[in-house]
Amino acid sequence: MLRQNWWKILCVILLLYTFTAGFLGGVPAKPILNETIRNLYFHVAMWFGMMIFLITSVVYAVKYLRTTNPVFDIYSVEYAKTGIAFGVLGLLTGSIWARYTWGDFWSNDPKQLGAAIALLIYFAYLVLRNSMTDIDKRASISAVYNIFAFAMLFPTIWIIPRMVESLHPGGMGNPASFSEKDIDSRMRIIFWFAAVPGWTLFGTWITTLFIRVKFLMEKKLSNA
Repeated sequence: MLRQNWWKILCVILLLYTFTAGFLGGVPAKPILNETIRNLYFHVAMWFGMMIFLITSVVYAVKYLRTTNPVFDIYSVEYAKTGIAFGVLGLLTGSIWARYTWGDFWSNDPKQLGAAIALLIYFAYLVLRNSMTDIDKRASISAVYNIFAFAMLFPTIWIIPRMVESLHPGGMGNPASFSEKDIDSRMRIIFWFAAVPGWTLFGTWITTLFIRVKFLMEKKLSNA
């Protein structure tokens, strides 16, 4: 049992450490950011998790198109749902961070707008799936749309916001927040070795539970 669940135990340990460091650990005193820099362990780590889950989802979508194996379709949609959930959480935590650094929850910053558009595209993916009753047609069309939605992440989140003036780190004239000027070595270690893997394992845990439920429902329907 322990051999099978070691990664879940590791997930709990990493997230406990992340929360402890996030709320109680020491952080550098930086102008404007001040204590809000603690949100790095939550907002940014969740966005990293989102990208990992959406990459996993699109990989399974491609696998489905190559093999038409319905198992790949289930994996694809469940990882997409987890990625969307992490994206929403990332947007909410980012809005809270913006309130205390930029003065408002929403300021129509290019990064905020791009993130909102990307999530709306993925919400349309879920709507598209629910609009079709034919299982094979739904899986094929949604797999193609999944590839399109993933491709749209690059201009909406990574390219356009970096080409224009932005309050968000990473925009033109505003360097990304992973330099020595923004965070120190202790924060960098916690972020890369606790926050990112911790949230990613947590999302994977949730996804595997939903996949198991989906398989049980499919088995129940086939036996009915």
